[in-house]
Amino acid sequence: MVSPTPDADRRARLLKDASATLRGLADVLTPLGARFAAAGHELYLVGGSVRDAVLGRLGTDLDFTTDARPEQVQAILKGWADNQWDTGIAFGTISAAKGDQQIEITTFRTDAYDGVTRNPEVVYGTSLEEDLVRRDFTVNAMAVRIGADGSQDFTDPLGGMDALLDGVLDTPAAPEISFNDDPLRMLRAARFVSQLGFALAPRVHQAIVDMAGQIDRITAERVRAELDKLILGEFAIDGINVMCETGLADRVIPEIPKMKLEIDEHHQHKDVYQHSLTVLQQAIDLEDGDPDLVLRWAALLHDIGKPDTKRNEPAGGVSFHHHEVVGAKMVRKRMRALKYSKQMVDDVGQLVFLHLRFHGYGEGQWTDSAVRRYVTDAGELLPRLHKLVRADCTTRNKRRAAKLQATYDDLEQRIARIAEQEDLGRVRPDLDGNAIMKLLGIPAGPEVGKAWTFLKELRLDRGPLSPEEAEAELLAWWAQQQ
Repeated sequence: MVSPTPDADRRARLLKDASATLRGLADVLTPLGARFAAAGHELYLVGGSVRDAVLGRLGTDLDFTTDARPEQVQAILKGWADNQWDTGIAFGTISAAKGDQQIEITTFRTDAYDGVTRNPEVVYGTSLEEDLVRRDFTVNAMAVRIGADGSQDFTDPLGGMDALLDGVLDTPAAPEISFNDDPLRMLRAARFVSQLGFALAPRVHQAIVDMAGQIDRITAERVRAELDKLILGEFAIDGINVMCETGLADRVIPEIPKMKLEIDEHHQHKDVYQHSLTVLQQAIDLEDGDPDLVLRWAALLHDIGKPDTKRNEPAGGVSFHHHEVVGAKMVRKRMRALKYSKQMVDDVGQLVFLHLRFHGYGEGQWTDSAVRRYVTDAGELLPRLHKLVRADCTTRNKRRAAKLQATYDDLEQRIARIAEQEDLGRVRPDLDGNAIMKLLGIPAGPEVGKAWTFLKELRLDRGPLSPEEAEAELLAWWAQQQ
């Protein structure tokens, strides 16, 4: 008797675990399978749902394919789903919700592409195999037939399980055909590397290198969505490396690979690019809950201003003066081009702008005024700024690293002590606009704004003042303005 190979054992174990996972969804799968069977139609769980079930990471989104047409699917779901909607009906997809499960059911498709956009001309297919071969990667082209009694029948005509066992992303058809049909699949490849920890098949890697320019056909909004999924992945560093190695990053966010040209001023890293990846990983390690999109983008982009501010110093060193100012502007420009929200642009830009300020703290020489300004300028971003500054310590000198962390500990302790005495989260003048107008005898207008700003600066410098002190200072200032 021939002993099973390790891969065969692992395959059997993964399929057994996946089957157990799906049995846990019997309250959804069994009635759904019964309804489709009663209507004379086939139903298959497919795509990322099967892949994630095999990997033990299935969420609450379930994808199905069927030979039933959309209007037939709607009729089958009627009276069973909690609600359903047809926003994807042009692509053959009906969506529904049942309990906490989000369901998408798409009619078998073969599709045809015009080579200009990524939107296919939807052509309904007649078989599961036709539907699977049009999918992006073989690991997403496995299916499980759901029987009338909820039974499961795993099918894998394109070798998706082999690819999954090998940790490889390959395309069902030739990658050149797949990426020409939909160039976004190239960026999805990098995203799946980040999410799954897989590697690209050599032919997929080469096809992306050859076709990277095709990503220009994709809208900024679609690119942004994939970039966010990539940077939120468990293996974000690997995904970013794939983008840079294949040339995709040069097309969608060229500031990242451009950092490869610059050596950091301490010569402790291969280049600023590698330093930035280290900072990103250390920021990820500091997360205390769900992945933090703002923190991760700030960590990755915090030094993108260095290439444009590099200066060779007389003694042979390198400096990057004001790279945080230049970098913040670059961040805002790139993120606007990628159609990020104003809040996202402002948050990431502000973190990049502030990431170096701590290095003026020295041995704790900051005045309380400087501490207040640090907290005020960070605002609600302060917890993220704490993480970013700590992550930015990448020196290999253990003594220096420990000293930097201890110094930041001291700053945080000072912030906490001052916060016990005053509301650092909401530093405002000691007199409001109405009080200013009444005291100075002036109407609403620019002069009130100037007076308000004076009092705000005074508050930052000296901390809370009594109303009498604030009024005396304001009157003295006003007299100087006349």
